[in-house]
Amino acid sequence: MDALAGLLDGPRAKGAFLLRMIMEPPWSVRIEDEAPICLMCVTDGEAWIVPDTGEPVLLRPGDIAIARGPEPYTVAHAPDAPPRARIGPDGGCTTLSGEPLAQSMRLGVRTWGNAPDGGTTVLVGTYLMDGEVGRRLLDALPGLVHLPADVWNCPLMPFLDEEISRDEPGQSVVLDRVLDLLLIAAVRAWFSRPGAEAPAWYRAMGDPVVGRALRLLQNDPAHPWTVASLAAKSGVSRAALARRFTELVGEPPMAYLTGWRLALAADLLRDTDATVESVARQVGYSGAFALSAAFKRVRGVSPQEHRGRG
Repeated sequence: MDALAGLLDGPRAKGAFLLRMIMEPPWSVRIEDEAPICLMCVTDGEAWIVPDTGEPVLLRPGDIAIARGPEPYTVAHAPDAPPRARIGPDGGCTTLSGEPLAQSMRLGVRTWGNAPDGGTTVLVGTYLMDGEVGRRLLDALPGLVHLPADVWNCPLMPFLDEEISRDEPGQSVVLDRVLDLLLIAAVRAWFSRPGAEAPAWYRAMGDPVVGRALRLLQNDPAHPWTVASLAAKSGVSRAALARRFTELVGEPPMAYLTGWRLALAADLLRDTDATVESVARQVGYSGAFALSAAFKRVRGVSPQEHRGRG
């Protein structure tokens, strides 16, 4: 599993939901669901995203936005439109006074809004849970990412628009995978912009030596890696790898591996019923005691305490 695939590991484990929102002005929805990631793609009309802090962003057809929770924000026909509905932490939609709206605004399969022929259509994909692995990448994103249609061209958006309202066997699986790919494409496009502040390890992926070493560590964390064995696989000397890896990534290879293993372990502890012993062996530790010692040293809590907080 590489880092971009790891971005989806936590969200997929807990699920995501997709819907098409069709709206006619005036409309304004206050988003307070605390979801860690929400993608919004406009296919018709325009929509404003208004964060509580920062400038409003106008989405036009072909644009995509990624909103990072848990901070609330508003989506509306105009940046100053007062909220008329609210989506809460349980994902339920209500009026501001708490009256349910889910049924009255249902327009069809995965379709929701205030008018079936409304002038604005927004595809919304919300991940309900994030993970330690994905957070390593998402923490490098601003609270609101906006990619205008003129700076990226993704064929997945028309496909998603076509598929979202179908009600066929396996359709949820198809949509989940398309949403995953769309998120990866958007993150990759964001970090590929001139002057983008991508994480050091992400930029290092493009280096022929360090990139190979990173992929080896990410794809097989349980292997008993040493700097020497990693250097041999990367085709350079131990000293050369250690120097270049630290220079590009910002930490030595084994320190990076420890962080990666513990991030994987944290997600497994939270999202599965695997024993600490099993988790330890899956991520490259000799047993529960070794994992517990590393977890406590780096994260300040034991694996059991971390699991209890989930």
